[in-house]
Amino acid sequence: MRAETQNIVADIRKSLDLLAQRMDYETAPHRLEEFNARVEDPNLWDNPEKAQKLMRERQVLVDAIETYESIKTDLNDNVELIELGEMEDDEEVVKDAEEALKKLKEKAAEKELEALLDGEADANDTFLEINAGAGGTESCDWAAMLARMYVRWAEKKGYKVELQSETPGEEAGIKSAAYKISGHNAYGWLKSESGVHRLVRISPYDAAAKRHTSFCSVWVYPVVDDNIEIEVNPADIRVDTYRSSGAGGQHVNTTDSAVRITHIPTGIVVTSSEKSQHQNRDIAMKALKSRLYQMELDRRNAEINAAHEAKGDAGWGNQIRSYVLQPYQMVKDLRTGYETSDTKGVLDGDLDGFMAATLAMNVAGKSRSEAQADT
Repeated sequence: MRAETQNIVADIRKSLDLLAQRMDYETAPHRLEEFNARVEDPNLWDNPEKAQKLMRERQVLVDAIETYESIKTDLNDNVELIELGEMEDDEEVVKDAEEALKKLKEKAAEKELEALLDGEADANDTFLEINAGAGGTESCDWAAMLARMYVRWAEKKGYKVELQSETPGEEAGIKSAAYKISGHNAYGWLKSESGVHRLVRISPYDAAAKRHTSFCSVWVYPVVDDNIEIEVNPADIRVDTYRSSGAGGQHVNTTDSAVRITHIPTGIVVTSSEKSQHQNRDIAMKALKSRLYQMELDRRNAEINAAHEAKGDAGWGNQIRSYVLQPYQMVKDLRTGYETSDTKGVLDGDLDGFMAATLAMNVAGKSRSEAQADT
C-alpha cells in the first residue's frame, strides 16, 4: 500500500476512534435497547414533549452507530480491495479503491467534527438575524446577499428555513431579516457565524464604479427547548404592535398584527410578523427567551470566547470575516485564517469549511482551558 494511502487510512481510523469515544460505542447497543424498550411503552405519548425528546435522543444514537459502522465497513472493504488489487497487479482496482478512501476520509472528518458538537444547545434549532450596517443601499444589498447565502447553506444541509420577519431597504436589499432554521445541530454549526461580515466590491449602485466596503451583523442563538426554564418578568418587557411592511410575497403581512417585544433590562428587541397577533406574541417570546439563554451561554463561555473577540477590532469591533470581490477574489475568516478564492461558492452557501475551522479552533481552545483548569 502506498505511503499516501496508508496516511489516509490512519486518518480515517483516528476519526473512527473519536466517533467511538464520543458516543461510548461499547455501551451504545445496550443504551439503544433501553431506548427501544421505552419507545414501546404504550403510555409514552401521554406526555408528547417528553416522548418527542426521547425519540430525538434515540435517533441521535441510531445515527451515530450507523455512521460509525458504515465508515468502518467502507474502510475495511476498500483496504481489502487494495490488497487484492496489489496481489493480482490490477492497478485499476487499486486506483478506484484509493479514490474511494479519499472521499471516505472527507466524510469521516466531517462526521468527526459533527461529533464535537456536544455543547449544551448545539443540537437545537436556531434563530439567525441579519442587520445591515451603516452605508444605506450598499449595506442593505449586502444583507440580502448574506440572507441568500445562509438560506442556500441551510437548504443544502436539508434544514427547514422559516422567515420570521423582514424589513426591506429603501432602494434595494433588506435592512434586517430574522430566520428560524430547524434541523439537528443547526445551532451547533451556525453559532460560529455570529459577528460582523465585511464586503469589499465595485458597487453596482455607483455610476463611477468605485470600490465600496459594507458591513452587516449576523447574530445566531439557539431555539430554547421547552424543558429549559427561562424566567421573564412581565414588568421587564414592553409589547408593541405595528403594521408590518414589505415588498410583497408570501412572507409579508399587511395587517396590524406584527409584534415587537423589548426586554428593558438588556435592550433586546425581537419581532415577528406572521398572520395572527397571538401567534406573533408567542413566537417573539420564544425568540426573546432564546436570546436571554444565549446571553447565559456566552457568560459561561466568556473565557474561551475572549481571545476570539479580541481579534475582531476591525469594522464594528467584532468583525469575523471579509468577503473581497474586487480587486481580487477572496473570502477570509479573521479568527482562524481559513480562506478560499471561491467567492461564488461561498455566496452560494458553501460555508462548511469556515464553520469546521472555527469549530475545531473552539474545541482546541476548550481543551486547553480544561487542561489549565486541571493543573
